[in-house]
Amino acid sequence: MKKALVMLATAVSMGGAFAQTAAPASAPENTASAPAAKAGHERNVEDRIAYLHAQLKITPAQETQWKAFADVMRSNGETMGQLFHQRKAATNVSALDDMKQYATIAQAHADGMKKLVDAFDPLYASLSPEQKKLADATFHHGGPEGGRHREHHGKGKADKPAAEAASDAAAK
Repeated sequence: MKKALVMLATAVSMGGAFAQTAAPASAPENTASAPAAKAGHERNVEDRIAYLHAQLKITPAQETQWKAFADVMRSNGETMGQLFHQRKAATNVSALDDMKQYATIAQAHADGMKKLVDAFDPLYASLSPEQKKLADATFHHGGPEGGRHREHHGKGKADKPAAEAASDAAAK
């Protein structure tokens, strides 16, 4: 069931990329905005890493496992950023090429999630029972990339902070 939910979340998150249209050929790309967009994307990844570090209450003893997990998040973010940039820069793309680009992005996302799971496994094993409850609540409400999927589609309790959700789970 979890595998199906991950695939569904992936499909939903990637849906916006598939629906993108290429910019008109007459519109020159603003090269000055490309570094700013990259910086913004990297900042978002770093913000998410910082949020998860605080949310999961990572201890000094867990920093080695955490660093490995965070490095995979950074690498995945860089890969996806490059692929989305390439997709955005492509003009006059046929429907077949558009689908191939989307397939490349979807495959990169799946590969990245596999790497993320592999990095998260030892980190999760090192977590205390309280931290595991926090992780379960945090990742249940949107995965390592955040609660955007559920929030945008109005499902679940994404507006409830993970710590509160974990407290609710502990109280049951």
